[in-house]
Amino acid sequence: MRTRIPPPRPPVFRGRLHDARTATAVGRWLGAAFAVCFVTGLISHYLQHPPHWLADTLPARPVWGYRLTQGLHVATGLAAIVLLLVKLWTVYPRLFVWPPARSVRHALERLSVAVLVAAAVFEVFTGLINNVQWYPWPFGFIQAHFAVAWIAFGSVLLHVAVKAPEIRAHWSRRSAGTVALPARDAVDRRSLLLATGGAVGVVTLTTVGQSFTPLGATDLLAPRSPDHGPQGLPVNRSAAAAGITARSVAGWRLEVEGPRPYTLTLDELRALARTSARLPIACVEGWSMDARWEGVRVRDLVERAGGHPGRAAARVVSLEAHGNYRVMHMGAEYLADPLTLLALTLNGEPLSLDHGYPARIIAPNRPGVLQTKWVHRLEVL
Repeated sequence: MRTRIPPPRPPVFRGRLHDARTATAVGRWLGAAFAVCFVTGLISHYLQHPPHWLADTLPARPVWGYRLTQGLHVATGLAAIVLLLVKLWTVYPRLFVWPPARSVRHALERLSVAVLVAAAVFEVFTGLINNVQWYPWPFGFIQAHFAVAWIAFGSVLLHVAVKAPEIRAHWSRRSAGTVALPARDAVDRRSLLLATGGAVGVVTLTTVGQSFTPLGATDLLAPRSPDHGPQGLPVNRSAAAAGITARSVAGWRLEVEGPRPYTLTLDELRALARTSARLPIACVEGWSMDARWEGVRVRDLVERAGGHPGRAAARVVSLEAHGNYRVMHMGAEYLADPLTLLALTLNGEPLSLDHGYPARIIAPNRPGVLQTKWVHRLEVL
């Protein structure tokens, strides 16, 4: 007689914390974190890669604008890792719902959730790895992170639309769909939410000091300490990494191209009227730091070449032979701002080679990757 093997049965989950109320409570926080990440990510992307119609109108003020938005972007992105893991834990039993698709609508709903989860995991973990400048993948981080952000955003909107009745029913303890829990389960839920909030607080406290310098003493887990580096300021790309040596800058000249082109030696550049400004340098990885810069206003160099600040744009070219940002476009708003400098000193000392000696760009409200180092040519457009 042949023994009949019963068909496999999906696991049964009885934990009350894997319920809609807990998922909704965590989802509120996660949704807020994703919203901040999405908006600040768009700001960062379009500051770095503006479309032609936007390039000349990007604002140069407030001077701390990019420092704030990118600091928020990275801080909320790190917090979202904790929230996403907890959210997935609360809903993972639904992965084992049987049958997997009860109808076409149900199949499409589950497919949309799969896309949402995949996009969210991709965004938070590639963002985390980017913070430490490690790129173990063959695709370009910037393009992929930006494209998947739109997929994640659209998936969140679709998910909220589909789940709106359930979310509304479990939004608060007084909501109509919320079932009263036994005292023990209610305590467990509060404990879970408190632990989640505490974990988010710890992650934030130990990383946000890289951009919010008053908390620099607690900056234990961030990949950068904003006051560590040459001349008290970090560098992401050193002179050695860029292939710049003392020999490379020997006999340096600044070439300014425009209606009235000219060339300046370093001594001639130093002899021009100089401006001093305290400006932050803010990196896309989240760290930022104020510093005292002194140099020649870029608008003065442009006027001397026959350009008109407020109407002219510029192309800035570095001595660096290779690199995604060796050529940088500067729009009219930045070019006209009196705080946009071709800097020669940092905190009262000549620039070190790692910080762009003999001259670099420093401008307000601008990503660090666009503060071009080792400048040797300025083209007035």
